[in-house]
Amino acid sequence: MRVRLQIVLMAHRGRARQDIATDLGVHRRTVTRWVNAYCDDGLDGLRPKKATGTPCKIPKALAEEIKRWVIKGPAEEGLDRANWTHAELADHLLKTKGIRTSRSAMQRFCSGIDIRLYRPTYRHDRGDPVKQAQAREDLADLGKGPRPVNSSS
Repeated sequence: MRVRLQIVLMAHRGRARQDIATDLGVHRRTVTRWVNAYCDDGLDGLRPKKATGTPCKIPKALAEEIKRWVIKGPAEEGLDRANWTHAELADHLLKTKGIRTSRSAMQRFCSGIDIRLYRPTYRHDRGDPVKQAQAREDLADLGKGPRPVNSSS
């Protein structure tokens, strides 16, 4: 930002663009770019902008269909899996729609449309109370006898 402001200030004071480029160690086209940006948008034209990155290859129109895939599970789509992963969803998208995307892109897409892949949960049922009471009695009976003497002495 400092160099950009210096370019504008030196240009305002009448310095030649080639001289400004030489003094600041930048190309002459860089000087022209920042002077033009300042003329068009003022100080906002000089502010650094965030890179936009590659646009998402997954169309928003597929959001409902991908939600259905996740809700119904991979078995409904003919896959031999219990749960989806983002990599499996990306692979399934390629096979069904011909859209190649990465695991991380699928994860961002799912997050953007509020889809969370579930993880398997396990239920631990309580045992039969009658059998548990009997086991407690059996264990208590085991502890009542005399202790064996250690014969290693």
